[in-house]
Amino acid sequence: MRALGIAATGMSAQSLNVEVIANNIANINTTAYKRTRAEFTDLLYQAERLAGVSNRGKDATVPEGAHLGLGVRVAAIRNLNLQGALSNTGNKLDLALQGRGWFQIQGADGQTVYTRDGAFNTNATGQIVTADGYQLIPSMQVPDKVTAISVSESGLVTAIVAGQTQPQQIGQLTLATFANEVGLEPLGNNLFRESPASGAATTGAPGDPGFATVRQGYLESSNVDPVKEITDLIQAQRAYEMNSKVIQASDDMLGTVSKGLR
Repeated sequence: MRALGIAATGMSAQSLNVEVIANNIANINTTAYKRTRAEFTDLLYQAERLAGVSNRGKDATVPEGAHLGLGVRVAAIRNLNLQGALSNTGNKLDLALQGRGWFQIQGADGQTVYTRDGAFNTNATGQIVTADGYQLIPSMQVPDKVTAISVSESGLVTAIVAGQTQPQQIGQLTLATFANEVGLEPLGNNLFRESPASGAATTGAPGDPGFATVRQGYLESSNVDPVKEITDLIQAQRAYEMNSKVIQASDDMLGTVSKGLR
């Protein structure tokens, strides 16, 4: 009975849907995390009767065919790159992006990777790095005995050294944008890598047309909505249960048939 296989694809799809929702909820407090959503598509159709074919005579055609769908599958898990709320931290090296754009980071293998997580710090040599120690691109070094550091909305980084009154420029932030941001390959640790689907990175200064501005002392929060996630979880659970009931009903029907043949 085909209903068994069809309902099984529904259970498998809803199981993955629950996993996607669980990951969103788990990352509800992850800096700059973008919620994801499972996208479904129907499977192939089996033609029981074709529409438009001749039925009786050349002028009599079947007006409506019979096509039976064979289930569902997950077509994609889409990243919803919507702006998260900005949270004031007071930390001078916490930077949030308001608008489109990604910080550029030098990965462990020297490859350029990208993040929206602006929780930066300095390492032992004064280089500005991520929480995992990866250097910011372009590289910037904070001088010793700095009394104040400032990052403008346009990404200009300046610092005041003890004994001086005038700030000195230590670097200029640049951001990257992509034609298809959802095509970036996630690597974990809030890092993403360019892929053929994302297209090549386009770089520019914060505040340029099409690029985000920088907010110093803020971090971008996750854009996960707890109420929506719980609602989606309940819907996925109900859909899973309905598919399981279809399997149970199909099994009962097969049992009835087998008993009748004895």
